[in-house]
Amino acid sequence: MLNFQNTELAFKLRSDEELRSARFLFSSISNPRLVRFGSKWALWALRVGLPINGLIRRTVFRQFCGGESIRSCTAVIERMHDRGVQSILDYSAEGKYGEEDLDRTHSIILSTIEYAQEHPGVPLAVFKPTGLGPSAIWTAVSAGKTLNAEQEKQWARAKERIRSLCAAAQRANIPLMFDAEESWMQKAMDDLCLEMMRTFNQERPIVFNTLQMYRHDRLEYLKEIDSISERDGFYIGLKIVRGAYMEKERQRAQERGVPSPIQPDKAATDRDYNAACAFIADRLDRYALVAGSHNEQSAQLLADLLTSNGQKDTDRVYFSQLYGMSDHISFNLAAAGFRVVKYLPFGPIQEVMPYLIRRAEENTSVGGQSGRELQLISEELRRRKG
Repeated sequence: MLNFQNTELAFKLRSDEELRSARFLFSSISNPRLVRFGSKWALWALRVGLPINGLIRRTVFRQFCGGESIRSCTAVIERMHDRGVQSILDYSAEGKYGEEDLDRTHSIILSTIEYAQEHPGVPLAVFKPTGLGPSAIWTAVSAGKTLNAEQEKQWARAKERIRSLCAAAQRANIPLMFDAEESWMQKAMDDLCLEMMRTFNQERPIVFNTLQMYRHDRLEYLKEIDSISERDGFYIGLKIVRGAYMEKERQRAQERGVPSPIQPDKAATDRDYNAACAFIADRLDRYALVAGSHNEQSAQLLADLLTSNGQKDTDRVYFSQLYGMSDHISFNLAAAGFRVVKYLPFGPIQEVMPYLIRRAEENTSVGGQSGRELQLISEELRRRKG
């Protein structure tokens, strides 16, 4: 059994001051009212130009982000790599839909691929499809709507941006992941990703899709693309996660009077998540897997499976957590000999605020992630005091 209680190992890279700051932060964001008020206040303050960047940088940004640019993340990347944990540079700026903004995002993602080629601490790259094409075009294509002339141009540009990134990833030999989006945009992304896999995954898994297992149809979709890859002869790369848009999905389905795409309960999500990881782990001759989870049980199950299969050190499987969270999983897995990557968000503070607000909102339950983080941090601070 892995020892996820080893706080000394988990927080080896964190100073006492950093741990105290993290304890205060997680204690604060366990309060839903405070999170709601603080989020609105921060967005307003940034909008009117109040000088709060320094405060944000020293608190929530420092906890969950690597820096404001690719190069400014280097210190964090190297620090973690020294302890056996690698990084995925995740450009987390949101809400940019003009063509110039989309081209700029394309250029930044291309730079992350080039950076990964130079740095052993960065084994994979990632992009959000809505950062390379407007949300409306993904929604329209997913719904099978007839596109007008302008939409046809937007769609062609989005596909070309993504194809050029996949080609760059293949040249650099750096796997590239499509991030997941809401269900009403996902079909277009799934179809395009499958097309890119057919083209670029002929020799090894380079292009990865992301499956959100809170959707009740994703395990069936995994089996569907498995049959397609066997028939057509290409490798599959997948990141498996539980998911991030559950409440929004349920509300939209209710408003539209359509069946919800969401699992009936968390147990069903857990079941399909573990089943998907096991399905892939038994087929690593044709697959590569990034197992994104903050769940200790899921990490233990996959670790046990890899160990029993004699594949503990395979380069086809990475465990993955978000930077600033679940260090007890990441660093204990790495110390046990498994490959681990942290999602390392970066971008200008004002542009990553929506990401930071989501991280705060996801941690508002004391019985959930923030409660677990608080417990472990407090235990480590007590241990250090002796």
